[in-house]
Parts: sequence; structure tokens; C-alpha cells
Amino acid sequence: MSTPQPDTTTATQDARADAVAMTFEVTTLPVADVDRAKAFYQRLGWRLDIDFKPTPDTRAVQFTPPGSQASIQFGQGTTTMKPGPLQGLFLVVDDIRAARDELIGHGADVSEIWHIEPGEGRVPGLDPERRSYFSRATFADPDGNTWTLQEITQRLPGRVEMRHSGALAQLLFETAKRHGEFEAVAPPHDWWDWYGAYMDAREQGSTPEDAAKAAGRYMADVKHVVVASA
Repeated sequence: MSTPQPDTTTATQDARADAVAMTFEVTTLPVADVDRAKAFYQRLGWRLDIDFKPTPDTRAVQFTPPGSQASIQFGQGTTTMKPGPLQGLFLVVDDIRAARDELIGHGADVSEIWHIEPGEGRVPGLDPERRSYFSRATFADPDGNTWTLQEITQRLPGRVEMRHSGALAQLLFETAKRHGEFEAVAPPHDWWDWYGAYMDAREQGSTPEDAAKAAGRYMADVKHVVVASA
């Protein structure tokens, strides 16, 4: 019995080098009590970016989860949204057990971990193979806005890699190993040229094998470093 695989066609076809960068940074949460919501997210350890009250009737509060490039906002007099619940808010983590334990330690009521099993749906427990995108857990803020923890350790092609020190170190280690294979058969060259091409390809969603090929083409076409055929 075959397991359905995620469709990556759209992601790879839509990626364009000339596209105007549009960075998603903030989503707005509907809350009934600003101070209660602020206390909840502070207790989670999220970074308080602003608590701004420009007029007596308006207030804006912004938090950013650890390691995230996107933030949440809520407040008073800044939106016509009715108080929660908002669904489908995802927090991506590379170790769902550790993330769940940390949230519980900060007072969040986090569900047990469950995973998606193709053909069966939602199944209790971690995905046995620890496949990316499969394992999840949920928790909600006092207004019922619901967050889903999702474990991702390897991105689908075309998705942007998480930028934090651990992921960068892992990518550098992988790049060094792949470059060693190229260096063993290539003429003298500047290693950073190959590194740059390889890492760029990986961050664009290429597999390690395809990224190595892309780096080899770059070295040959741009840097004129050509590996002789066997």
C-alpha cells in the first residue's frame, strides 16, 4: 500500500527569482481582555515588542514567539474583529516533545501529541517515523485562539528554511561534507563560491543531491572550475 506524498509542484513552479519580496510579519488576534491576553503570552516567554496606546480608546500590543520572524498583535480600537476563537495558527518546531514540555512549564494547557496517518486521519502519539509535518499538538489562549504545534525537521522543496543558529549550523555541516566530495575531484578553487551556490539552492528547496549539482554548474559556468569527466 503506497503512502500519499505531499504535492510540491506548485511550490517549485511558483518560485521566481525576480518576484518582489513580500514578507508576512504580523497577524491580528481578536481578544476580549487585552491585559489578560498580554499576561498569557508574556507567561509563555514570547518577546513583548510593543504596548502602545496612542489615544485613550486605542491600544496595540505585539508579541513575537522565540525564533519567529512573524508576530501577533491584539489590542483595543484597532480592529473590528469579534473576540475569538481564531483557528489554524501554526507554530513550527523541530522537537515537538521539547516544545510541548516548555509550553506546559509556562502554564499552557497543551494537548497530547498526535499525528496524521495517511488513510486513517488523526492518530494518538508521535509519528513513528518522525516525518516532518505529521506530528502535532494544540493549545489555546484565554480567548480560545487556538495554536497548533507542528514538528518540521525537513522542509518540502520550495519552502523557506527556518533561520536560527541550530539550523544554520546543520546546513553548514552538510555543505562542508558535500563540498569535500566536490573538492576531491575539482581543480583548485575558492570554497566559499561553492558553499554559496550550494546553500542558496538548499534554501530554495533543492535536495542535497540537486543542490550539489547546482553548485557544480555554478562553478563551471560562472567560476570556470570544471571537473574533468572520468
